[in-house]
Amino acid sequence: MPEGHSLPYVANLSILFKEVPLLERAAAARDAGFTDVEFWWPFDTAVPARDEVDAFVAGLDGVRLRGLNFFAGDMAAGERGLVSWPGRETEFADSLAVALAIAERTGCRSFNALYGNRLDGEDPAKQDDLARVHLDKAADAAARIGAQLVLEPLSGADRYPLKTAADAVAVLDDLGRGNVRLLADLYHLAVNGDDLDALVTVHTPRIGHVQIADAPGRHQPGTGSLDIDGYLAKLQQAGYAGFVGIEYVPEPDTVTSLDWLPITRRGRA
Repeated sequence: MPEGHSLPYVANLSILFKEVPLLERAAAARDAGFTDVEFWWPFDTAVPARDEVDAFVAGLDGVRLRGLNFFAGDMAAGERGLVSWPGRETEFADSLAVALAIAERTGCRSFNALYGNRLDGEDPAKQDDLARVHLDKAADAAARIGAQLVLEPLSGADRYPLKTAADAVAVLDDLGRGNVRLLADLYHLAVNGDDLDALVTVHTPRIGHVQIADAPGRHQPGTGSLDIDGYLAKLQQAGYAGFVGIEYVPEPDTVTSLDWLPITRRGRA
């Protein structure tokens, strides 16, 4: 039960409430007490049909969209973003345009730009150059609506080059854009062996979003050994004041898995 911090929670509806179809999950989250939600890319392609976008936005009735991933390719097949992927520039640009249009309609002001895997036959330096171009353009577009981009280190993806907070911060330093920040997923960082105390003491000013799951297992808090509440309290004490994304694989089901979080902590006015 969270006691050491007062950070607001946001339910990730690409991983929670999968007991119902995607377009019904916002209503399920609202019924469970949540007022704020986030999604991975909620469509199968970079350019969904207009009616798909309209249905997604309509399904958000009663909750606020706080975060959205750009199109990341075929996640089930192991793809992890297009930011550094030569040959898919049009898809990245198209998904950026769609995401910004959704943001204009919903008020969403945070976008997760998954960096992309290293590719066979491609020079990593050239991939990084492309990522810099894409992130710079996306940061410009986001700035026009007062939004941020976040870069996320990932675990379980050997070809994905951002594995620690320092890896992502190095990209942020190279880019030099104030509205491109670190997404600190405590699960991914812990699994990769990153120092979460150093995250708090060194990187808190660079963090734009936080996500949680227990480790090992990636289930709800209390199922592993990670002191999630303790780290969230330390992050808040160090100055982090943003949302905490609940991004775990619930067991045995979403509603039961939320027993750790009192309903009074799931939403805000």
